[in-house]
Amino acid sequence: MSDVATEGRPAYDRFVRRKLLFLAGCLLALVAVAFLALAVGPVRLAPATVLEALMGRADGTAGSIVRGVRLPAVLAAIVAGGGLSVAGAAMQTVLRNPLGSPFTLGISQAAAFGAAFAIVVLGTDSLSSVGGPHVVTLSAFGWSLLSTAAILALVSYARVSPETLILSGVALGSLFTAALSFLQYVGTDVEVAAIVYWTFGDVGRATRTDLVAMAAVTVAGVVYFVANGRRYAVLNAGDEVATSLGIDVDRLRIRGMVVASLVTAAVVSFVGIVGFVGLVVPHVVRKLVGGDERFLLPASALVGATLLLAADAVARTVLAPVVLPVGILTAFLGAPLFLYLVVTRRDHW
Repeated sequence: MSDVATEGRPAYDRFVRRKLLFLAGCLLALVAVAFLALAVGPVRLAPATVLEALMGRADGTAGSIVRGVRLPAVLAAIVAGGGLSVAGAAMQTVLRNPLGSPFTLGISQAAAFGAAFAIVVLGTDSLSSVGGPHVVTLSAFGWSLLSTAAILALVSYARVSPETLILSGVALGSLFTAALSFLQYVGTDVEVAAIVYWTFGDVGRATRTDLVAMAAVTVAGVVYFVANGRRYAVLNAGDEVATSLGIDVDRLRIRGMVVASLVTAAVVSFVGIVGFVGLVVPHVVRKLVGGDERFLLPASALVGATLLLAADAVARTVLAPVVLPVGILTAFLGAPLFLYLVVTRRDHW
């Protein structure tokens, strides 16, 4: 027995080193893409100019563009992409379903309805009023939590299966989408324009105050999942094995859904709907790093942040000088993969 353990230890150490090297590579890629995102856009800047602006040595137009416009958007993309990806990976693990994500569970649609509710019913003009954006954000966040409460009720009391929960989330999302369409139908032209503007996921709209609030919730959620990665990895062995190791499976699942939903609600409430990131990224990362949640969850955060940041950079340049909302681009890229997963979902778990 000791010989087996001795032979297995070097192999395990190599396994861990490869995963850690992958995480380090993801971090370096994130830094490189972030620097590139600061340079590209309707106004292209030289790398040296970007570096000078970050160090506070560039004044005038270049300094204003980098520090005042692009840096907040870059940080918002990192926070939003990392948060949505970790939330999606956690939901897929908790539900043991490859289609689990904030989008398929209806949380994003609930946030969109909440924003429309504030604009039409509460009379908030999110495009011009000083207090408007905050009211819209709070309403979107509140309705996201109501959607989360409905999902948790199905998990805790109805004891529905993961497959049924996904279908329930799709139905819930359709309900909120229908309610959103109704508000758009009865709203004025200005209100409809405000709703459409909000539903376009755009990391560039987040202010510094928004970024701090969104980052506080998201970072706390990511830390929670990474710290509990070993416990979530045990779930892959089955509920019986996890229970025998002293893990309260039901409590772990409910807490995971709560934290993932809070992270999603915080991100969507500030930047709008950025669809399919939470669904696509965990599958990409699972193919690259494997299904061990100790490495899957932090890798999902890094890859999700990098991909959303790259998508935002492309969205800012593909129709320059027009800036395309990144939510449109992620929907174009994510929808085909979502259909692929629906058809071949058994091959992805």
